[in-house]
Amino acid sequence: MYSEAIERAAEYARRRNLSIENQLGGGIQGVVFSTDKGTAIKALIRPEFYVKERDVYRRIKARKIEKVAGFNVPRPLGFHDELLVIEMQIVMPPYVVDFASAHLDSPPDYASEPERMQAWHDEKSDQFENRWPQVRRVFYEFQSHGIYLSDIKPGNIEF
Repeated sequence: MYSEAIERAAEYARRRNLSIENQLGGGIQGVVFSTDKGTAIKALIRPEFYVKERDVYRRIKARKIEKVAGFNVPRPLGFHDELLVIEMQIVMPPYVVDFASAHLDSPPDYASEPERMQAWHDEKSDQFENRWPQVRRVFYEFQSHGIYLSDIKPGNIEF
């Protein structure tokens, strides 16, 4: 499936007259490349990841969100529903990226489980150490926009 996402990214680039330059990231949800036009294209592996990320980016665009708690947020530049590809602005640190696991307008079901949420907060506090208070501000400011982040980790939030 990962190779299919790479092929779809290449097809999107071809259709938009872009050249893929470097792989910026990749994981279980998709792969991200930089282009010769200074943009990033992300090809998602599964449609449900694409729909979540696309819808978050649509909200970001509609609300003209460029920063959250002082962190840069990529501006969406294009969507391709057939290829499951999103084109976006490349942002410099500090930034927040990767919304394929986010939920819109209501938190995930497990958020109502206090023990699970406490374990999640403890894990994130350990990951971010003394920067956890800043990350929490990011988390809660996104929530004020109806965006509930799930995949909070170093790499998706950079200082």
